[in-house]
Amino acid sequence: MNSSIRRVVLGLALAVTASMVVGGSQDSPQAMMRRADDNLLSGRIDEAVAGFDALVSMWPDYGPQLWQRGIALYYAGRFGDCRTQFESHRLVNPNDVENAVWHFLCVARAESPSAARAELLLVGPDRRVPMREVYQMFEGAMSPAQVMAAAGSVPGAVFFANLYVGLYYDAMGDTGKSREHIAAASSDHYASVGGYMHQVARLHRRLRKGP
Repeated sequence: MNSSIRRVVLGLALAVTASMVVGGSQDSPQAMMRRADDNLLSGRIDEAVAGFDALVSMWPDYGPQLWQRGIALYYAGRFGDCRTQFESHRLVNPNDVENAVWHFLCVARAESPSAARAELLLVGPDRRVPMREVYQMFEGAMSPAQVMAAAGSVPGAVFFANLYVGLYYDAMGDTGKSREHIAAASSDHYASVGGYMHQVARLHRRLRKGP
């Protein structure tokens, strides 16, 4: 979820709205976003969801941009709302494989992996390696081993391969293999290349009580 274009668009939108908030004690959308993000990545899931929900309630036009809210909803167990969030995000970011993957995870938890596969969101050309292979894995056309092989030895690609292979195994109920790959993705070695999603990997590891 590291599209620079998406961050710029959201940042500009938040800045414009913030300039319209004058007087009173009303939080700026930037402050609300930072607080919700901090709560999410610190494992305070209920507080994060409440913060994101408040942001959407006050500024509903931002709703589709907030993929972070979808992740918070996933870990809160609000899988129907999680699904809806990623479906709306596709309207503003139709090429993002990660969005389709998180939608899959929400549907798999709410219904089943087979239902999630049948409802996998279509995506456009996501050129990041190995996102094409990640999508094919969730589609059922490629194995986790093939995804890892496609990542090669490039640190960023290896990070995302481990993260999404780990999440795939989690959705499929293979706890052991999920923990193995999430542990790899959450390693400090990938902190500089994983960015926000590296912190999500660390969060997942804590919440699933991995080693």
